[in-house]
Amino acid sequence: MDLDHLLGFFMFIVGAMTGSFLNVCIVRLPLEKSIVFPGSHCVACRTPIKWYDNIPLISWLLLGGRCRACKERISFRYWLVELLTGVIFLLFYLHYGIQPVLWPYLVMVSGFIVATFVDFEHRIIPDEVSIGGMVAGVVFSLFIPQLHGVRSPFLGAGFSLVGLLVGSGTIYLMGMFGDFIFKKETMGGGDVKLMGMVGAFMGWKLAVLTFFLAPFFGAGFGIVEKIRTKDSTIAYGPFLIMAALVSLFWGEKIIYFFLTGGIYHL
Repeated sequence: MDLDHLLGFFMFIVGAMTGSFLNVCIVRLPLEKSIVFPGSHCVACRTPIKWYDNIPLISWLLLGGRCRACKERISFRYWLVELLTGVIFLLFYLHYGIQPVLWPYLVMVSGFIVATFVDFEHRIIPDEVSIGGMVAGVVFSLFIPQLHGVRSPFLGAGFSLVGLLVGSGTIYLMGMFGDFIFKKETMGGGDVKLMGMVGAFMGWKLAVLTFFLAPFFGAGFGIVEKIRTKDSTIAYGPFLIMAALVSLFWGEKIIYFFLTGGIYHL
């Protein structure tokens, strides 16, 4: 196994281990519980989970998705989040390699994973993720200004702050307009703060692109939910996140495509 394959395998394992922690955040943050104490335990019988029953990906399979003590089912989501995080860490490594921008992006995408699963289940985005993400984005931009394509730490932090304001501001204004038109709340505060996080990490241009792309991802789901439940309200955060990831990887090409009238081939 050469070094690239070894590092790729290492990043997958680190991702799966991170996913195990993200599962704790997904369960506890919406309930305003500590993510540190108590340690991992069965949510049904409260039995502490031994280390050998807490190995990412492997333990869930060996236990057949059940608690060793009470035999209660353990949600498949735990295994899925570990796998998803491992795969995402691997993909980010394959795209960016071991360079400085990799680490802040892994922090960002970890927050995205927590926000996605919490928003789908509870229709909220924890402030620990969104506001914490804003702060992390600015701090990372100060120490790793390459996030915004510059070398100066102060320029990096400045671009991050502008991105934060533009990202949150655009969706806040859209929410105000929607509230006026439909006479009800159309955009949650969690989405506004999440877009601030996107802008802090990715800058104002990609934040604006995220704002315009997100409705295309959310529209189909919204139509299905309207037919299924007669309720047009959807968890919008996951679609902002999908749009943010598209913007991160292909945003510059998409912007250039539209600015040049489609001359540039994606």
